[in-house]
Amino acid sequence: MSDKQTGDKLTGTVNQGRRRFLAGSAAVGAASVAGAAGMAGVGALTHSQPAKAQANGSAANIHVAPGELDEYYGFWSGGKSGEVRIYGVPSMREIMRIPVFNHCSASGYGQTNETKRILGDSAKYFNGDAHHPHISYTDGSHDGRYLFINDKANTRVARVRLDVFKTDAMVTVPNVQAIHGLRLQKAPRTNYVFANAEYLIPQPNDGRDINDPTKYHTMWNAIDADTMEVKWQVIVDGNLDNMDTDYTGKYAAATCYNSEGAVTLPGTMRNERDWVTVFSIERIEQAVAEGNYITIGDSDVPVVDGRKSAGLNVTRYVPVPKNPHGLNTSTDGKYFIAAGKLSPTVTMIEIAKLDDLFEGNLSDERDVVVGEPELGLGPLHTTYDGRGNAYTTLFIDSQVVKWNMEDAVRHYNGEDVNYIRQKIDVHYQPGHNHATLSESKDADGKYLFSLNKFSKDRYLPVGPLHPENDQMIDISGEEMVLLHDTPTFAEPHDAVIIRRDQIQTKQIWERNDPYFAATVARAQEDGVTLETDNVVIRDGNQVRVYMTSVAPNFGLTEFTVKQGDEVTVTITNLDRVEDLTHGFCVVNHGVSMEISPQQTSSVTFTADRPGVFWYYCNWFCHALHMEMKGRMLVEPA
Repeated sequence: MSDKQTGDKLTGTVNQGRRRFLAGSAAVGAASVAGAAGMAGVGALTHSQPAKAQANGSAANIHVAPGELDEYYGFWSGGKSGEVRIYGVPSMREIMRIPVFNHCSASGYGQTNETKRILGDSAKYFNGDAHHPHISYTDGSHDGRYLFINDKANTRVARVRLDVFKTDAMVTVPNVQAIHGLRLQKAPRTNYVFANAEYLIPQPNDGRDINDPTKYHTMWNAIDADTMEVKWQVIVDGNLDNMDTDYTGKYAAATCYNSEGAVTLPGTMRNERDWVTVFSIERIEQAVAEGNYITIGDSDVPVVDGRKSAGLNVTRYVPVPKNPHGLNTSTDGKYFIAAGKLSPTVTMIEIAKLDDLFEGNLSDERDVVVGEPELGLGPLHTTYDGRGNAYTTLFIDSQVVKWNMEDAVRHYNGEDVNYIRQKIDVHYQPGHNHATLSESKDADGKYLFSLNKFSKDRYLPVGPLHPENDQMIDISGEEMVLLHDTPTFAEPHDAVIIRRDQIQTKQIWERNDPYFAATVARAQEDGVTLETDNVVIRDGNQVRVYMTSVAPNFGLTEFTVKQGDEVTVTITNLDRVEDLTHGFCVVNHGVSMEISPQQTSSVTFTADRPGVFWYYCNWFCHALHMEMKGRMLVEPA
């Protein structure tokens, strides 16, 4: 029965001792790793000291005047904060933060009923480890519909709508642990989101085989980009690391370390080679269609056996130097390029040869390798300028190296050619790098970002925990030139940069938006018209409060509940003025949410003590913003 109620540059000097130490280590490491192979092909290196920016083509001027717009959107992973951060490029002004795997006091993400539905069972987690943001495709170009990103900490993949810059879907991948590498199908469109699960676990992981590492395995996972459902999984040998897809929609490839199948560090270092696992998407789909799969535990997701021993011809294992890390597809669609990490080389796999590999026309998996240039110590990730050049981060050398792909292939075939164009120092220990539009066929070669793991001596001291350092480099001319340092927090892992015209955003919500459709449906069940009604509905100890907001008023300036009631407040912002966002915050109840123009938001909490508790708009909205408030009257139980 229900009833209605109406932190100065450091005083000291740059740590030159550390730089000399790294240089010495690099020389020793190169000698020990390269061995008799020497440093053929390196030739006379050009080292560019990034002391100052100089004219270098059209990209050198990065000033964006007040009131002007940046040329690009830059999407940075938030690392251990669990969020996505939006920068304007080239200004590097931080524009917005999108909560994804974290909870957000400002927007109410993780508190509101709408966002709890998105988080699902994983709403109980307050942490995330956001690694790899990627933007959806149509025919190899970014289409600006969605951004996808993974959470290594809690084995999740999320989707962000780029018309409203809000997380709208999330899935926890079954049977695996720690989603690391993430990439999207590039053609004909993004039908699949592919996710690497990194760590080996027993299958099923129900306690029966915890002491038998021979039963441990991991999987490569395909998620439907439209429904965000896990469609199938492929069990593999080794730990999956990073990955990428081709430009035809047929193949994907992932670096794998720990071919030994070990569970300790010494064990994972025994073999001289590990591999790149190549996946045939068509063959996997065929295996699923023919019922050639199993299911594991409580999950009904089809699991295809892609291990070497299975012989299903859905995967191929290409030997590469030990413990490879990054794998990036060249923007001309020719190569998968795997970074050696513990080898000074990267391995170039020619994608056009993969048909022959799977059809058995090649005598050895290594026949698809067409180049293996030596670049320096600790190669981790590679990006591209669309002009035939690749740029690889060297973690140990603290450098980015620019090299020419076709010259590297010619050198591999025995020609005496220098493929390295330049090396530039970065500060310090770079991980991922990313150039403008370099994950699409439209790479324009203007700016490159080196996402460095350390920032020692670059910024004002802020105590023992230092920021990381993202450096913007001009790559529009023949030489790389450092343009800008940007401090970042909690180790952003990766970034993706697209032109501003590739995204079409909404400035005001549409009332029929699916983001809050479930809340609208609940109101309809209660007989409430959200745009006009300001009512309180009592249903036992559940109280549902519906109100509108129009600056500077809430539709209800007070409502009464009883101690112990479960209270749901639903607010519809009737303002139609762009940027006129309201908030709802209940004092001393840990309740806060954002309601943007024409949006409906709701939050549920317990009124756990008697008394008067004010609620107020906590997003500045009007000259009388301070007066936009009301009372929740809680009667004793």
